Amino acid sequence: MTVYETLPCRVVTGPGARREIPGEVERLGARRVLLVATGSARAAADELAAALGARCAARFDRPAVHTPVEVTAEAFAAARTAGTDAVVAIGGGSAVGLAKALAARSGMPQLAVPTTYAGSEVTPVLGETERGVKTTRRDPALAPGTVVYDPELTVSMPPGLTRASALNALAHAVEALWASDATAVTDALATESATLILATLPEVLAEPGALPARTRLQQAAWLAGLCLAQTRMGLHHQLAHVLGGAFGLPHAALHALLLPHVLAFNLPFAEPAAARLTRIAGPDPAAAVAALAPPTRLRDLGVPHSGLREVAERIVAAPYANPRRFALDDLLGLLDGAW
Repeated sequence: MTVYETLPCRVVTGPGARREIPGEVERLGARRVLLVATGSARAAADELAAALGARCAARFDRPAVHTPVEVTAEAFAAARTAGTDAVVAIGGGSAVGLAKALAARSGMPQLAVPTTYAGSEVTPVLGETERGVKTTRRDPALAPGTVVYDPELTVSMPPGLTRASALNALAHAVEALWASDATAVTDALATESATLILATLPEVLAEPGALPARTRLQQAAWLAGLCLAQTRMGLHHQLAHVLGGAFGLPHAALHALLLPHVLAFNLPFAEPAAARLTRIAGPDPAAAVAALAPPTRLRDLGVPHSGLREVAERIVAAPYANPRRFALDDLLGLLDGAW
């Protein structure tokens, strides 16, 4: 038996949708907003702060990858000092993750404005890092109640981040296809998302300012996020969580690097997922994704080869659900190839 459950969420989407944010904040009844922004979204955050006016009671511009608990404590202290009653996150997954962590500690409503293709803005998942260990949890209360998608905010993404972020979204869709709790709905969402990403990412890389293509890619990331919200994560996400938490690696780049390796590892043991991805990407989906992935290796990100065994041992000790059963040596082979 499987269970399909949706989360309540209000989504405002389209070019220029960011201009609706003050009205959405008013709709929440918020009077004193904490604005959380990543450095890459500074210009958009400046524009939003001006539009919010007196409602922007405090601003925190230092979210960090993998949501370290010490950074959350600093932002929470700022929120308490300012007496904020809502949090608005603008930027990539670091800003969205920090807003979730703050909401978990305070009960404040959240409004998320993603500027990358992270997808976490529509999920009830929070990953936090403490002393180099990243742990995740699910709770419907963690999902932002309002999401604003404005494709104009993605146009300034550098090509490298565009590529990595889109493949991060693709990883959500791929893992949903082989998830043990997949449903007809998640299969449909994941198939459409993967189709859009693989068709549209080359267009966006060729013409970064093409707004229609950027719009399609953002919509695909939204669908991928819904997949992540409704299915259990597998080996790909576990690898990203353990490696990212242990070595402080960039989240999207890590997902993009790992995805071709995990596809090659899992697809022979995930026939329905392989059939769908073959229809979308051709006879070798792993090779098709590798052709889009940045030419990065774990060694390039500063991961020492000597650290791979500990990563593998931690995963084997408590593995996420995965279509392929594996032993320590299997996982070391995958990691060594990615290294």
